[in-house]
Amino acid sequence: MKTFLQNIPKVELHLHIEGSLEPKMMFELAKRNNIVLKYKSEDEIQKAYDFSNLQDFLDIYYQGANVLQTRQDFYDLTFAYMKKCKEQNVVHTEIFFDPQTHTARNIPLKDVIEGIWQALQKAKEEFGISSFLIACILRHLSEDEGLKTLDELCLYKDKIKAIGLDSSEINNPPFKFKNLFQKAKEEGFLLVMHAGEEGSSEYIKQALELGVSRIDHGVRCEEDLELVKQLAKSQIPLTMCPLSNIKLKVFQNMQEHNILKLLKQNLCVCVNSDDPAYFGGYILENFIALDETFKLSKDEVKKLCINAVNASFLQENEKENLRKLIFNFQE
Repeated sequence: MKTFLQNIPKVELHLHIEGSLEPKMMFELAKRNNIVLKYKSEDEIQKAYDFSNLQDFLDIYYQGANVLQTRQDFYDLTFAYMKKCKEQNVVHTEIFFDPQTHTARNIPLKDVIEGIWQALQKAKEEFGISSFLIACILRHLSEDEGLKTLDELCLYKDKIKAIGLDSSEINNPPFKFKNLFQKAKEEGFLLVMHAGEEGSSEYIKQALELGVSRIDHGVRCEEDLELVKQLAKSQIPLTMCPLSNIKLKVFQNMQEHNILKLLKQNLCVCVNSDDPAYFGGYILENFIALDETFKLSKDEVKKLCINAVNASFLQENEKENLRKLIFNFQE
């Protein structure tokens, strides 16, 4: 089964590029940019990755992002992730980045976007991996700050496919950003939002009302049976991240995770890695963790992979080609 999981073509839709910053690279970039880290070794960083909730993680995540200073840093970070995609047979990926995490440190948005973009183009040429870029607004900040960022992002419509919403979910519901997402839609961006990870099922309903194409996480949809039915009927995707959910104590253990249960109820759920450097694994490790717990059938794996294709922002003909590739995949 591990070989099957390794080799089946995969699509990843929930990946924060800043969250793919491995401790080794964190030290290299800190050295390159003369930044003093509060950790003395890679081991010490790994020990700090023992989170009790989302906020614990975010505190370290934003510290880690401090080492990202130049266009080259963003290029190196992104290309390292794309190499991992090549290793794990990810054929298409849709990557989140957090503009405000960087502009707040006076890093020009142009450097952030160009660095990531160049690495994505290089990966397309070298590895044949297609990709889109999604800019996430930080929900713990104000809508006005988000709107300023959106104005700047509008200059990069040729490089940014969608606008997302991430960071601390509790007390920051989607409706807080109603005007921002309305404007993003008018500007021609697609919309996605983190909802129902720590926030209640109500947050998922708000995100749907604001016109999202998909929900990131969405595990708490189960609190509302009508919502579950609606998600099954509409096929609005839920981009789930099993290892992340365990690491951040959304579920106490993998047995409790509801991804397979929701798959059986015909919801469009798919497997992703979220912040792989912090949560103990990339997309393949997430599949392996699910298999170790639930003993996945090959049909279930194919369904999860095809769901990710259906949930992606690829053209219909590209989706059809990938669906065939996965459906006919033999190991």
